[in-house]
Amino acid sequence: MKKKQILLINDMAGYGKVATAAMLPILSYMGHPTYNLPTALVSNTLDYGKFNILETTDYIKGVFPVWRELGFTFDAIATGFMASESQARMISAYCREQAEAGTVIFVDPIMGDEGKLYNGVTDEAIKSMREMVSVAHLVFPNHTEACYLTGMEYDARGVDSDGARRLIDGLRALGTKSVLITSIPVDGQPSVVGYNHMDGEYFSLPYTEIPVHFPGTGDIFSAVLIGHLLDGEMLKPSTRKAMDAVYTLIDLNKDNEDKNRGIPLEKFLDVL
Repeated sequence: MKKKQILLINDMAGYGKVATAAMLPILSYMGHPTYNLPTALVSNTLDYGKFNILETTDYIKGVFPVWRELGFTFDAIATGFMASESQARMISAYCREQAEAGTVIFVDPIMGDEGKLYNGVTDEAIKSMREMVSVAHLVFPNHTEACYLTGMEYDARGVDSDGARRLIDGLRALGTKSVLITSIPVDGQPSVVGYNHMDGEYFSLPYTEIPVHFPGTGDIFSAVLIGHLLDGEMLKPSTRKAMDAVYTLIDLNKDNEDKNRGIPLEKFLDVL
């Protein structure tokens, strides 16, 4: 099978395996020609408490015309962190243009966690992220992001199965075709819930949490998930494979001394 070409539009960390630095080696290992467009250059993972960020909006403005002139196209685009509202609008317009030509769009609407928005995420940023969701074939927010995107109330205790479906349908109403919501307690059980527009199936996949924190595990999940989807696999089994990969990688690295740098992926690509 011919492997699919994918463009990652996300931030790039200089120190630590998160965002593009985590996704690129995984998708490349899975055989997909992988390209990247950084939305920001970040000195290190934010977990260290001090960092420096360079937004790349002006750079991106110059990239799209060159790529159009050269005729570059991609089978899929995966978007992540957006550094500003203007950047998000520009990228969503590019994704809409590419989607009309047949490109599959995956959107990870990175905005917050544990009921709170990340520093600097404004109401305008939420609106522009809804615009990104409107062009998506698949969107995969966490519980917090799903609530902010849909305007529904966040409860740290989670939801029941009806509440999970309401959140999924709220995201579908924004325009995305398929949906996953990660890290959401359903009836008290940590789960990933989803809807596959290909067969109309709603599903819920429970998992066991390992009580350690690594930055970048969501990016690992995204990369493994997308890698399997690009190979033609269905959403539900691809989601379970991504969940299992994250669990295995956390378990293998749970005793690492400096967890803030993320999981040293290159040592463990064979477990994917």
